[in-house]
Amino acid sequence: MPTRVWQKSSYCQEGEACVHISATAKAVHLTESADPAQTILTTDPVAFGALLNALKSSAGQ
Repeated sequence: MPTRVWQKSSYCQEGEACVHISATAKAVHLTESADPAQTILTTDPVAFGALLNALKSSAGQ
């Protein structure tokens, strides 16, 4: 299994509560740095793109 390369969110606040993302052509993985269980959520790029679009549109309201 290849090692994932994680990128910290640009919207990370001060402290340890940061969302990290790792993406390939087939999957997007998300984790939160303060989670002691180190849970990884996985989705496909289309669903993740829809989530980002929804968040962006709700931020503009």
